Amino acid sequence: MPTYKSNQAAAIDIEHLFEYGIDNFGVNKARNYIEGLTLHFENIAEHPLHYQAVEHIKVGYRRSVYRQHSIYYRINNNIEIMRILRSENLSSALSK
Repeated sequence: MPTYKSNQAAAIDIEHLFEYGIDNFGVNKARNYIEGLTLHFENIAEHPLHYQAVEHIKVGYRRSVYRQHSIYYRINNNIEIMRILRSENLSSALSK
């Protein structure tokens, strides 16, 4: 089975999503959202070419959408999850 890993920025994005979910929707819904996101990462790892290349945003990146968030990743020896973002602040978030 292909594998994936999250870089540091993506790990921070996940942490912020979880905290936001707890604050606004409660622990159970926040946990469910993160579990669904994790399953989506596994699907990306299984079918990495299925999702849109976004070379116009950043060379080598692809994007998959999970609910309100875009997951940006690249394919190396495995799948590297780079960021999990809403559409706002896209340029500044991916320029780092």
